[in-house]
Amino acid sequence: MFSSVFKKIAVLSAASSLALLAACGSSQEQAGPAAVTLLTHDSFVVSEALVAQLKKETGITLKITTAGDAGAMLAGAVLAAGSPSADVMFGVDNTLLAKATNADVFSAYTSKNLDLVSPALKTDTGNGVVTPIDYGDVCINIDDAWFRKRNVAVPTSIDQLTQPAYKDLLVVQDPATSSPGLAFMLATQAKFGDQWLSYWKQLEANGVQVSGSWTDAYESAFSASGGTRPLVVSYATSPPAEIVYAANPKPKKPSTSVLTDGCYRQIEFAGVLRGTQNESAAQQVVDWLLSPAVQADLPLSMFVFPARANTPLPEVFTKFATKVPNPLQLPATVVDANLKTWLNQWDEVMNR
Repeated sequence: MFSSVFKKIAVLSAASSLALLAACGSSQEQAGPAAVTLLTHDSFVVSEALVAQLKKETGITLKITTAGDAGAMLAGAVLAAGSPSADVMFGVDNTLLAKATNADVFSAYTSKNLDLVSPALKTDTGNGVVTPIDYGDVCINIDDAWFRKRNVAVPTSIDQLTQPAYKDLLVVQDPATSSPGLAFMLATQAKFGDQWLSYWKQLEANGVQVSGSWTDAYESAFSASGGTRPLVVSYATSPPAEIVYAANPKPKKPSTSVLTDGCYRQIEFAGVLRGTQNESAAQQVVDWLLSPAVQADLPLSMFVFPARANTPLPEVFTKFATKVPNPLQLPATVVDANLKTWLNQWDEVMNR
């Protein structure tokens, strides 16, 4: 469903997922065609036909194991580093990459097709241990009808969200429990630098609402979903998802739009887990995730953009998915070194 598609990383992990993943027991050598276990987060979706095609072409039987959100998934993989219960991991993004590399979770491998990935997405591969598979941008989404009905100007910059005209209009997510909430907090750090906490103080004074999850914010508080807040932190691909999941007859265009200022880019990676006994087959699975067929499947299965350059996009994406011209990003090492402090500072400012 729409809400599960957009649930990405979270900083806090579930204890049950940790216990599951911490269990040692490396993958065993396979007699005959390999069985490869892909460890991923619970928002991962891939067509069964593509999995069947992988087996037909390579002999590899793909077993998909989900482990909660990406934060929980990675925490378990860190505990099992060197003795993994899976062979490949997909779903570590650029906010978690340094944590993964510091724990030596991955073997040294990048896809043989890495040169086909858009240049902006492969500036950091963890020193050659992960391959970019998809990306998306976390942005403020706007209920256009709400603003049009009240003759209120739509904001064009996140700077404006502290102004009286937008008092009590914005809902965000807690960065400690929500992926888009974390991304938006990092966006403010990237944009405002030393003044980022001052910005949050102004947002707090202007009535920002903080929800615990994307689902609560988008499906309950957002006015386009029946709530009272016409501005919400979500994704640049939320408008096309609105069309895809709408009941028939489907609307000709979304009722929402995207504020392209202050967007934060999330890049998801795949890598071979260090200690796997299926090294060669695991590498083939990483290559498969970057194959034309899988890349073309990503937009409508997970509502993300494919990392492979020039991958054809479905019409609903070309019409309604917003391409952000200048997304914000922070180096993975900077995020890893400062995140705990930033979250504590955010808590203090927001009286959490």
